[in-house]
Amino acid sequence: MSVFDLGAAGGPEGWVLLALALAGLTAGFIDAVVGGGGLVQVPALFSFVPQGSAAALFGTNKISAISGTFLATLRYARNVRLDWNPLVPALLGAAVFSWIGAATVSLLPRALVQPLVLVLLLVVAFVTFRHKEMGAVHDPRLSRTAQRVAGFLTGSLIGFYDGFFGPGTGAFLIFIFVRFFGYDFLHASASSKLVNFTTNLAALAFFLPAGEFFLVAALTMAVCNVAGAWIGSHLAVKKGSRFVRRFFLVLLAVLIVKMAWGTLEMLI
Repeated sequence: MSVFDLGAAGGPEGWVLLALALAGLTAGFIDAVVGGGGLVQVPALFSFVPQGSAAALFGTNKISAISGTFLATLRYARNVRLDWNPLVPALLGAAVFSWIGAATVSLLPRALVQPLVLVLLLVVAFVTFRHKEMGAVHDPRLSRTAQRVAGFLTGSLIGFYDGFFGPGTGAFLIFIFVRFFGYDFLHASASSKLVNFTTNLAALAFFLPAGEFFLVAALTMAVCNVAGAWIGSHLAVKKGSRFVRRFFLVLLAVLIVKMAWGTLEMLI
């Protein structure tokens, strides 16, 4: 039995650890700036550990991802002033509905969700690219009460989506905070990290008790993810909203290509 194998069949062998570590480092950097590290980590896990169960691979990914997100959240919190008025209800909604999303994952066909997500990503990319000054200035526009309501709705909606499907969660959160709350990209990224950390934590509530993870691989990737998150959050704080916006548009382009290819494969 491999040292990686904790009950799930066929854990990765030694040489694979380096590849997974590099994936964790890259994913941590991307996640800390705009989210979307799962685009790196999940394919890496499925490619290098093809014999592992899907649940064990997703569990391993979540352990790694939440480690980097936690560090990035702490770093943002020290350097960016967060508004807890909308964030507290957003976190509550995210925790509850991410759990519900994970619980209903087997009841709804994901094939119906992917084309809709592709359309939404195209809309997000179009609006962001067209309005070049959107997110350049931090100017919250909602009343205190409206912030709380909008925060809860945002956390609930995105939380359910992340628990059920997931790709683009960070991008959707940042866009909502910029477009509807009036945040700049730096504050939006900082706020989205905290919400995303909560959705990951709720998902882990499923994977950890079931033992669905590879411990050594998860810990190795977590350490590298934290290192990448430190670098990414440092650059985001140092370079500001325009840097985050550029990264955000690149992430959207990658997501759109990935989703379009997946949707085309389903149709063919």
